[in-house]
Amino acid sequence: MTLLTIFLMAVITFSTRYLFIHPRLPVRLGAKMAKLLSFSAPAVLTAIWVPIIFVQKGQLNLALNNPYLIAATFAILAAAKSKSVYLTMIVGLISFVISRYMLTL
Repeated sequence: MTLLTIFLMAVITFSTRYLFIHPRLPVRLGAKMAKLLSFSAPAVLTAIWVPIIFVQKGQLNLALNNPYLIAATFAILAAAKSKSVYLTMIVGLISFVISRYMLTL
């Protein structure tokens, strides 16, 4: 039953995306809908990263010794300065590892 559910969800997901990607199909988005959908990716990403950075053990953690907050701050600064995804990931990862190590000493 689980495999059937996974297969059906894959078919549904593929078919809904295929309708908008295939150039010969007559389905087109209007300008308002395209503008509305442009906000979906930032909204989903924000819903993912906010709890990771600010909530630990079910509590809001805004302390300066929060390694997630430290790494996110450095990653935001690197992204604003360089506009490079790879550099932002490297800076965020390294700053997280270093802050986690320094705070556990």
